[in-house]
Amino acid sequence: MAIIACPNCNARNRVGAIPRGAPRCPRCKSTLPWVVDADADTFAAETTASVPVVVDFWAAWCGPCRMISPVLEDLAKHHAGHLKVVKVDVDANPALTARFGARSIPLLVVIRNGQEVDRIVGALPRTALEQRLAPALAA
Repeated sequence: MAIIACPNCNARNRVGAIPRGAPRCPRCKSTLPWVVDADADTFAAETTASVPVVVDFWAAWCGPCRMISPVLEDLAKHHAGHLKVVKVDVDANPALTARFGARSIPLLVVIRNGQEVDRIVGALPRTALEQRLAPALAA
């Protein structure tokens, strides 16, 4: 269960993994930016969504990971209701890291309808990242 602050009214909202739709603030009804953390136990539920999911494999010690994190949060805010960002700490989740072959980080894995549709290695600038994600968001 994630706590997501509403950018419109600042209400703090508990949001669980939901397979259909997108989270909304119960107070003001705004669509919430959907950024959550996942581990081996919650990964399957968190990546099952009716919107494209960007899985961010990152580490606290990784400079490029720290650079791309605010960009992903801003994209989730800008595309609220149409994009979900799931963050996976590679140090805390070695089995998931191995399963996805995350040898270089940051690694972004784009999942649509349960299938991997793209893989982005490295910290791209915001405009390049938006262009790369555009096909998944448009589908």
